[in-house]
Amino acid sequence: IKVNVLGAVVEQGSTSFAPDARSFSLHAAIYAARPDARCIVRLHTPATAAVSAMRCGVLPISRAALLLGDVAYFDFHGEVEDEADRVELQKCLGPTCKILVLRNHGVLALGDTAEEAFYSIFHLQAACEIQVSALASAGGAENLIVLERAKHRPHEMGSVRWAGSTFGPMQKSRLGEHEFEALMRMLDNLGYRTGYTYRYPFVQEKSKPKSDVLIPATVTAFVFEEEAAPVPALRQHAQKQQKEKTRWLNTPNTYMKVNVAEEQQGSQKTKTTWLKADEVEKGSSGTPIRIENPNQFVPLYTDPQEVLEMRNKNRQDVKSAGPQSQLLASVIADTSRSPV
Repeated sequence: IKVNVLGAVVEQGSTSFAPDARSFSLHAAIYAARPDARCIVRLHTPATAAVSAMRCGVLPISRAALLLGDVAYFDFHGEVEDEADRVELQKCLGPTCKILVLRNHGVLALGDTAEEAFYSIFHLQAACEIQVSALASAGGAENLIVLERAKHRPHEMGSVRWAGSTFGPMQKSRLGEHEFEALMRMLDNLGYRTGYTYRYPFVQEKSKPKSDVLIPATVTAFVFEEEAAPVPALRQHAQKQQKEKTRWLNTPNTYMKVNVAEEQQGSQKTKTTWLKADEVEKGSSGTPIRIENPNQFVPLYTDPQEVLEMRNKNRQDVKSAGPQSQLLASVIADTSRSPV
């Protein structure tokens, strides 16, 4: 959604909701007081809200706090509608300050770009979390070691070479660009399709004087190179099964469905059976069929496990007299005959 400085909707975008006019009044006042600010990010997390309620404010006790630079404080009452509040806000921010702490409310970061604003708010959140944990452990601000900003000020911006190369042209980067692009690249790799335009590509392509299609290949490979690493046992088993299936499908044995007369004397009945093509007499008629499936003759919609169990049972040829009664198992029959 796109709005103007007064809060009126200019472009509705893909949503049907309207912005919160009371919350936007603070942003509108900052945009009016600081024309250099093009992006504003505000947080109300527990850590930032806790630091905003401290009299000491943001303490320079960590590297993240030193990266923030100047920090301004403003007594925020929920909205900025009066002219006096706007003047006071402009005095607090000044011409260069980009970190604003809203008393008992939260924090706010300004930036010339979205990358810079995210860079500032990210380190501000980290500094607040460190300060809350340190105060809870130390028992008070008087037990903390406070660093001097002028003495321990870290470098927040510098010259960056292309693709991290040691030798290459020096390129000036804006604040937070590399960190923001890294996060966008992570989202793109996860499949979210951010549509972010990268200024520093992940891989720098070499300039080619000629296209690859203009130069024919000198060697053409039609097979993959053999792997030097040992093949896992499960993969070997799968390859063995595939080779066995290939051998079975390429076997020269073909079978024909023929009618054979029964062996009983005087019987004219015939039975249907499958024989190898080379065993069938020349006078017999039929179409040779290659058996590509071990369960070729199994009825459809049959459980393969049941078929396998039945096949193994038939091959074992287990024959018995049938079930035996257990009613007379405990009765002992007297087989001796008494003399008459």
